[in-house]
Amino acid sequence: MGKYRVLIDANDEKGLVHKVSTIFYKNDLNIISNSEFVDKENNKFFMRSVVDGDIDLASFKNSISDMMPDSANIEVIEPKKKNIILMATKEMHALGDILVRHEAGELEANILCVISNYDDLESFVEKFDIPFTTISHVDLTREEHEAKVLECLSSFKDIDYVVLAKYMRILTPNFVEAYKDKIINIHHSFLPAFIGANPYKQAYERGVKIIGATSHFVNNNLDEGPIIAQEIIHVDHAYSWRDMQQSGKDVEKVVLSRALKLALEDRIFVYSNKTVIF
Repeated sequence: MGKYRVLIDANDEKGLVHKVSTIFYKNDLNIISNSEFVDKENNKFFMRSVVDGDIDLASFKNSISDMMPDSANIEVIEPKKKNIILMATKEMHALGDILVRHEAGELEANILCVISNYDDLESFVEKFDIPFTTISHVDLTREEHEAKVLECLSSFKDIDYVVLAKYMRILTPNFVEAYKDKIINIHHSFLPAFIGANPYKQAYERGVKIIGATSHFVNNNLDEGPIIAQEIIHVDHAYSWRDMQQSGKDVEKVVLSRALKLALEDRIFVYSNKTVIF
């Protein structure tokens, strides 16, 4: 006996839920949970089911495929820990939150390595018995530095996600293409209104009343990839820009960990530069 996650997206048509449920029944599977959504504007159907029972993965997937429209994308996933790489620069908050959650057994993940362009965080990461690799960008072009990072990543087998835990380097299209829909990033929600080295100070000077963070998949448009998770908190005139910065960091780390958890649990469908999340 085992649990399986069944993910389906297809062009919508009548009877899809009935067809899938019939296959579950014929395979003597118990439905643990089930979620569906239809994007009527784009005629897209999404379904995530968790089922319990004995199946042959290949034949079971084929039986669903035979009943679905030709447009259907179907995944049948046996839940297990996914392999992730964390990338950071100098800031500790987002990286630290993930490491603590991993240490506490809250994430379905194997952290293979932490990669940084500085060695500032090495001693901190080593406290968690996780390998740390410094790949300096000094005296290298962006392309030369990325080539070294990609070479390092290629030494690991079956990377499911690359998580940018405040990795402060813009990735080139070549890097993004190598890990399409697998790179998860976090940034403050001030973009594009407050850009540059100190967005919190700019926000303070503008007198904002809310601050927040957004986690998203990385694509070739800077900070415009499909959004996974967002959160805000309220601030007021009593906050200094340093208070805002600290509060912003608190939000960032929570949002990134939430987005990563959704990805590890196979709850995200990506389409048309946005997401459906169950």
